[in-house]
Amino acid sequence: MHMADALLSPAVGGVMTAISVGTLGYSAYKVKKDDLDEKKVPIMGVMGAFVFAAQMINFTIPGTGSSGHIGGGIMLAALLGQYPAFLTIAAVLIIQALFFADGGLLALGCNIFNMGFFSCFVAYPLIFKPILKKGINTKNITIAAVLSTIIGLQFGAFSVVLETLASGITELPFKTFVALMQPIHLAIGLVEGIITAAVVTFVYKMRPELLENSVSGKAMRDISMKKVLSVMAVLVVVVGCVLSLFASAYPDGLEWSMEGVSGTAELEASGGIYDSLSALQEKLAFLPDYSFKSDEDGSNLGTATSGIVGAILTLGLAGIVGVSISAIKKKKKDK
Repeated sequence: MHMADALLSPAVGGVMTAISVGTLGYSAYKVKKDDLDEKKVPIMGVMGAFVFAAQMINFTIPGTGSSGHIGGGIMLAALLGQYPAFLTIAAVLIIQALFFADGGLLALGCNIFNMGFFSCFVAYPLIFKPILKKGINTKNITIAAVLSTIIGLQFGAFSVVLETLASGITELPFKTFVALMQPIHLAIGLVEGIITAAVVTFVYKMRPELLENSVSGKAMRDISMKKVLSVMAVLVVVVGCVLSLFASAYPDGLEWSMEGVSGTAELEASGGIYDSLSALQEKLAFLPDYSFKSDEDGSNLGTATSGIVGAILTLGLAGIVGVSISAIKKKKKDK
């Protein structure tokens, strides 16, 4: 559900960037204040890398000619808490936009908000946590993951429609666009919810304290994360380098909806800020569309390389954010 710049006016893109930057600042403040201990820093990096790799795998939605990929917001929030999760999903989307040309630079604020805010600040605290507080077990994890993922994605999909409406994109009339966006993302949300439940349950069985402490807000002192980190690191390599090669070739839910409304998945916008940002992205994106620049048709090597390089970059960025906040927090405590 990565929006391209052509779906937005500069005004809407600018406003949504400001909102997302403000939300990131608030999240960093909350993390610095009371929501991060040193044990979570490496988990932020590894889980961010895993979400990056997992987002490369589009799964087919049967009978539709469409596909979807996980957003990862609920998965991250379940294991990290809502504020570290929002910072981590933002790191994933920033790396994707800058170095892989996945989602526009003007649209980056929208993508962070649509794919991160509703999962981390709405669905997680209002749906996922209340269900898990009744008891953490496989059944409740599955119910919580599926419901919260679907709700978060429905809000995100509707937000995309509203943003195009506010931008005056006449090729995507509101009623027709929303009538396609919501049902297809309901199906995508169901699949993502099941995947999220499987991953969270898997981690819970390895290290139950991780999920328990994220739900309760307690620190993870004296709890070893080596096993979880090792297993997730292996999964990052497997998902990014191997499973990504089998991604569905069908258009994702947003592209499918656009084709159903306007007959094309790629609208055009040129001049001014669109050309400037497009040129900047072209310079920065050394693996555009997860392939080598010289490989117009794409290749397995380009995809596998993108998976591992993107995972490493995301791990680095998310880790730097976590370490920086943790260091500032520790410095203030020592004063």
